[in-house]
Amino acid sequence: MAYVKVEREIGGRTLTLETGKVAKLCDGAVMATYGGTTVLATVVRAKPREGLDFFPLTIDYREKTSAAGKFPGGFRKREGAPNEKEILTMRMIDRPIRPLFPEGFLDEVQIQVFVMSHDGENDSDVLAGTAASAALAISDCPFEGPIATVRVGRVHTDDGVRFVLNPTITQLDYSDLDMVLCGHKDGMNMIEVGAAEVPEADVLSAIEFGYDAIKDTLSLIDELVRKAGREKRAGELLLPTAEVTTEVSRLVEKELTAARKIKLKTDRGDKVDEIKTKMLDEHFKVRTDGNYEDFLASSKRKAMAKMAFSKLEEKLTRKLIVESGTRADGRGATQIRPIESEVGIFARTHGSAFFQRGETQSLVTCTLGTGKDEQIIDGLIPEYSKKFMLHYNFPPFATGEAKRITGPGRREIGHGALAERSLMGILPSPEEFPYTIRVVSDITESNGSSSMASVCGGCLAMMDAGVPIKATCAGISVGRFADDNDQNEVFVTDIIGEEDFFGDMDFKVSGTREGITGIQLDLKTRGLVLGQIERIFEQARKGRLEIIEIMERCIPAPRAQISVLAPRLVTLHINPEKIGKLIGPGGKTIRGMQDKYGVTIDVEDDGTVMVAAPNGDAIDAARAEIEALCEEIKVGTIYTGKVVSTKDFGAFVELAPGTDGMCHISELADGYVKSVHDVVKIGDMIKVKVILVDDQGRIKLSRKQAMVELGEPAAAPAKR
Repeated sequence: MAYVKVEREIGGRTLTLETGKVAKLCDGAVMATYGGTTVLATVVRAKPREGLDFFPLTIDYREKTSAAGKFPGGFRKREGAPNEKEILTMRMIDRPIRPLFPEGFLDEVQIQVFVMSHDGENDSDVLAGTAASAALAISDCPFEGPIATVRVGRVHTDDGVRFVLNPTITQLDYSDLDMVLCGHKDGMNMIEVGAAEVPEADVLSAIEFGYDAIKDTLSLIDELVRKAGREKRAGELLLPTAEVTTEVSRLVEKELTAARKIKLKTDRGDKVDEIKTKMLDEHFKVRTDGNYEDFLASSKRKAMAKMAFSKLEEKLTRKLIVESGTRADGRGATQIRPIESEVGIFARTHGSAFFQRGETQSLVTCTLGTGKDEQIIDGLIPEYSKKFMLHYNFPPFATGEAKRITGPGRREIGHGALAERSLMGILPSPEEFPYTIRVVSDITESNGSSSMASVCGGCLAMMDAGVPIKATCAGISVGRFADDNDQNEVFVTDIIGEEDFFGDMDFKVSGTREGITGIQLDLKTRGLVLGQIERIFEQARKGRLEIIEIMERCIPAPRAQISVLAPRLVTLHINPEKIGKLIGPGGKTIRGMQDKYGVTIDVEDDGTVMVAAPNGDAIDAARAEIEALCEEIKVGTIYTGKVVSTKDFGAFVELAPGTDGMCHISELADGYVKSVHDVVKIGDMIKVKVILVDDQGRIKLSRKQAMVELGEPAAAPAKR
């Protein structure tokens, strides 16, 4: 294989594709470089495994820390199981590629992408998608691409709002839009968006902007294919014969059409299974009374009958919707299933919600924590922490099935990430609300769009917990059905599981009244054009506004106060030079303060100090001591201090370690005080007010003024 290299400027940086030098034993291998980031994408094809009736495509994406000049964390110093970022990238590569293989193709295809170099600015996820497509394009796999993947950001400048192609990691920090767009020559076939309430019109403009770059990248891949591509080879496709297809249609079409009109999912599924089982048992039995060839032939014919039945069910479902507007559960095209919602359903959680739409149900909880609860992310880019997490769980009982119980898989991680992205756009800033927030969505019933139920339930749970979100956020899915000629199309709102399975797409859109916060498009048909996406956006907007109205009848706004069960949290800022003084030798000072007041204190490098405690009194006392220790003592401030020394003329009070003030005997109490010991003794904790800080930094205190201000008796006590 000859070495081939092609390159082109895309988004102000050079995109380079190389093949023929590395991994030459693969069916296709491409080294893609963008900026200082390089990925290696390989494709290997194998013969189909015996008995498989699905396309076994495997996508694997791995980030090697050596690519960024880093060591893996932990004791092993070797990469382990894929992290969340890697899993999400695998899904992002898989979803637009899988539908572009011919129906009935069952050869095993394995795509592996390794990050070989990472410059810390040009992320490798979108580059991996383009590289995988290029490797498939030059292989002999019957891939109906190529496709290209780009990222689009939107930044606000002095000259106005502008879109940025493949923004760097730094630029994304200033962007209110993070869009990953994938497409081919006929349109877009994958969209992922996280946004801060961006209007539909602006999202459409971003898609149009990104698609222009996709076409440039496709042109570069086509050049690589012309120079290094192999002839496509489909091989044997497993499809039902015309004879089997006709026989299945003759036997069950009428009965199956009636079954597809049954409204309840369980009843409808049971009837369809009954029809299928009866047909197979009576007309497509496996022959066990003949020779082995008869057994194989009858087994193959039965497998074809199963496929023909599934294709007939898909055809009838689409026909009912396109020609007569009849959906499986009897709804109209834009009708949303009945919604039920409730908040405060659990006694000991910080926030909780129940959300049900049709036969999809989610129980959601919200937990508020401190800086110590943040999730630390250590990858190719510098380590950072997440203050908001949404975790999605999908147990087998949600679909009434008894399956193997495992940890979260790729689907659960992907759905959770979509819901998390959708809700991030409405979160308050850390300065306004410094809490760490964790939302957990447990799907307890499922019949379509459980990720959108997680968005709605997650929003309600945060409102119940008292998180001051910017606006109510809801999510809705839109599906597409078309006739055999793909001419007449119908878009349906709030799709159920079967409509997702038999339809052309699952287009999920989340947002508020003001705009979009999240998008995920899964497409089985060839692609969408801008006009179709515009129609979908408008239909989704109407649907989510309807859901928002229902949600706000349950809880119209976030609760005025956070849950009484949540920790109290305040943020203050100290001079960074005083951080060492607050921490103390070996952490002695900060640990002593935490033990003394029963609080948690987190200190950041910029001097931000967060104090968390079960009640406000402990926070106030700890805050006063921190300010006394690290800041200039302010006249008028009341502190809780410890009497460390007494003299005839007054008492010395420690406001913080190393910071003392003197309370004159005349300021200990109202009236005549004969002896300091009549009011205080060494070791007493007393409230004092700063009344003077002189030029030499000496602090004068008053106990009686503090008592008066706090509304407590300040008279001199009887002699003790």
